[in-house]
Amino acid sequence: MVPALLKIVIAGGFGVGKTTLVGAVSEIPPLTTEEYLTTAGAGTDCLTGVEDKTTTTVSMDFGRISFRHPQPMVLFLFGTPGQERFLFLWDDLTHGAIGAVVLVDTRRLEAGFTAVDYFEQRGLPFVVAVNDFDDAPHRYTPTEVRHALELPKQVPVVLCDARDTRSAAAVLTTLVSHALSRSRSDARPGAGSPPLRARP
Repeated sequence: MVPALLKIVIAGGFGVGKTTLVGAVSEIPPLTTEEYLTTAGAGTDCLTGVEDKTTTTVSMDFGRISFRHPQPMVLFLFGTPGQERFLFLWDDLTHGAIGAVVLVDTRRLEAGFTAVDYFEQRGLPFVVAVNDFDDAPHRYTPTEVRHALELPKQVPVVLCDARDTRSAAAVLTTLVSHALSRSRSDARPGAGSPPLRARP
């Protein structure tokens, strides 16, 4: 059976672990566009909470992973830059994608709003993956994260470790299942577009 070829976007704020997740799960050496942070960006890029970060994605990350169950498929992973000044690249990176993973860090949860709003406004299915950093002072449940991000109940929220291959792969399978379920729901006769949420 010829595998389905599916495009997935990995998005989220600055320093939440997007490059790490793509690298952890990719079956090929991932393509990264990491560049060193310099003093020239000090007034633009907020390093609060990620003071030890020395590099940043300036274009995209790319990886690939194959699944055999429940059906053969190959996922092409495109990681977005995290800073809002690179938001103009997101339109090209998300073109043709079946869905997105919004990776968040509970130490800086507010950084996830940009990605959540972006995919909601475009009607693209997405899941929120909470990257559990070792030095996070608190652990939060998916329900608490859902409430904090004002997510509708149909958006899956999962916990993960972006460094762990199995954990990252589980996030991707959750997204594929969600996107396929949404596609079948939208294809039903009389089904309209999902309502968009406007944050006050």
